[in-house]
Amino acid sequence: MNIVGIDIGGTFTDLVGYVDGKIVTSKTSTVPADPTQGIARSLELANCDPNQLNEILHGSTIAINTVLERKGARTALITTSGFRDVYAIGRSNRIQAFNLFFKRPQPLVPRSLTFEIPERILASGDVLEALDEKAVAAVIAEIEAAGVESVAICLLHSWANPDHERRVGDMLRKALPNIFVTLSHEILREYREYERSSTTALNAFVGPRVEGYLKRLETYLRSGAFDGKIHIMRSNGGVMSIGQAQEQPVSMMESGPVAGMIGAGRLARLLGLKRCIGFDMGGTTAKSSLITDGAPAIETGYVIGEEADGQPMQLPVVNIVEVGAGGGSIAWVDNAGGLHVGPQSVGADPGPACYGKGADLPVVTDADLILGRINPQRFLNGGMPLDRAASEQAMLSKVGNTLKLNPVEAALGVAKIADSSMSLSVRAVSINKGIDPRDTAMIAFGGAGPLHAIAIAREIYIPLVIIPKLPGTFSALGMLMASWRQDFVQTFIGRVGELSEAGVEKVYAELVASGREQMKRDGIAENDADHRFFADLRYVGQEHAISIPIENTGMLSGDTSEVRHRFDTEHDRRYSQSAPTEALEIVSLRLVLTAARTDNVAEEWLSRPWEPEAESEVSSRDVVFDDPAKPLKTAIYWRPALPAGFRLTGPAVIEEPNSTILIHPGDEVVVHEAGHLLVTLAKQSEE
Repeated sequence: MNIVGIDIGGTFTDLVGYVDGKIVTSKTSTVPADPTQGIARSLELANCDPNQLNEILHGSTIAINTVLERKGARTALITTSGFRDVYAIGRSNRIQAFNLFFKRPQPLVPRSLTFEIPERILASGDVLEALDEKAVAAVIAEIEAAGVESVAICLLHSWANPDHERRVGDMLRKALPNIFVTLSHEILREYREYERSSTTALNAFVGPRVEGYLKRLETYLRSGAFDGKIHIMRSNGGVMSIGQAQEQPVSMMESGPVAGMIGAGRLARLLGLKRCIGFDMGGTTAKSSLITDGAPAIETGYVIGEEADGQPMQLPVVNIVEVGAGGGSIAWVDNAGGLHVGPQSVGADPGPACYGKGADLPVVTDADLILGRINPQRFLNGGMPLDRAASEQAMLSKVGNTLKLNPVEAALGVAKIADSSMSLSVRAVSINKGIDPRDTAMIAFGGAGPLHAIAIAREIYIPLVIIPKLPGTFSALGMLMASWRQDFVQTFIGRVGELSEAGVEKVYAELVASGREQMKRDGIAENDADHRFFADLRYVGQEHAISIPIENTGMLSGDTSEVRHRFDTEHDRRYSQSAPTEALEIVSLRLVLTAARTDNVAEEWLSRPWEPEAESEVSSRDVVFDDPAKPLKTAIYWRPALPAGFRLTGPAVIEEPNSTILIHPGDEVVVHEAGHLLVTLAKQSEE
């Protein structure tokens, strides 16, 4: 079976495939104006003929970047009369209590494009006020006159009864067939009006842009003889059909980064690591995720952007913490003389100054080049020679002259600030979660991850860093391991032990029916799907719930002792306390459908015995680590030539086609039998 995974990032487009029995890779610059050009180029560089492929898996940052850059469609919102401002008001909490410049999340839909219609459904699903279709027709006329490109429809309690919402959607689609329409109940059937409104608005806001891109991608792939499957990576760690992705692009917000964490989980399981931290540093951002027993944590609430002023999204998402620091993050000096790195990035065009495209803004990649950590002749396997003089000029003009530093001193400052910034994401998924980083390992990947991972690990005392095979394109490799997955949820509130069996069965039957419909659309045989049910539970009086696995409905309506025990145990594990005597309440029921891949070639390759290339000569060059005036003479190794069992002690630089690994003085490296690098950090004082 010939398959490829293609990951489009803000700076590079990566490809990893399993074609004709061997792994193929490529890495090329992303084309922001038309990402399909980057895909075409990556296939060409990997010598992959799309017509010979059985499946293409794809992840992209286009959805999340559309939100972060606020470059989505002109969007309108239709809601129930009296609830026009729910989306704008949001929550009353103030996350940053002492921030004098705190700003509330800015809605993606302006109030002038938020419309009310007379109708009312109760939380029970009963109709209190019938839908006024004449008022709906009038609103549709206003929307047409306003030049709206996309519409989000989120009526009160439509999660309980979507009839009114469905009728409004039918009228709108019939009257304005060229407008992208999102109905909240088609995205999720869960309570919390603000988060549901925000999620629906997010889908509508990114919809036209993502749909247009995916249609161009499908047209390009189908223009030849390719008739295989096209799967899109979702934020929940699974994949979906390209057709569903066009309808629900909000589901692919974190599609690229998630794939890398899925791959890191598989590697952690292979190496027998109970708990580790996946760290992915690309050109624009750095991402971290806590991985336990081979699986990253999945949360049902997520914020696109900063926690305080970002856009809430109430969908299952692999828990990833991002910071705006990557290889392309810009170094700049504020008016008070403070040096900063990011969050702004130069992206793929024009890229860092060293790319030679005329850019004059110094970035982290320029700093690494100046410090001797990157070989300018081997970047992208020699396909993109770098201009060190251009990096030095940019660093001097934008940073060095202002701070009275030479280019090397300024570059070291930039690298250290970037490392400190990225360590915040690692802390957020470890220390902030009550996890001692000394009891974990780090799996580092991404084009720039292996350059900075060890410095970050040292800062928070992580003792072991693993650099997998193909770290520079590891997220694309992770896509080859992702299963088809669908999540279905239905709010269902009541006290555990007092629920009727018929009521529970009815909701589960609805979830199963929705799952079967989606499987039929995607061509998944029911026997191939794994059904897993969950109940979102909480102590009465709590705000948020915890998902607990349920084997049968009787656990909620019959003997509830087992589900009670599971919840108390999980609550204690998360929060170090439980309340077994408190009443227990159910909030929602969930169904997770997965269909395992029919192949496991990528996972087999991860564990396949390492076969090195012919021996390569070990060279050396000066590399700056901690003192800009005292660079260290550092051994330079070519990773593809290192045999299994090979050992070395830093300082060292290990180069490979699409990444570079920086080994600090005293750190010990062992080449695993499958070719992964195991880096044990030198002992250090914790005082």
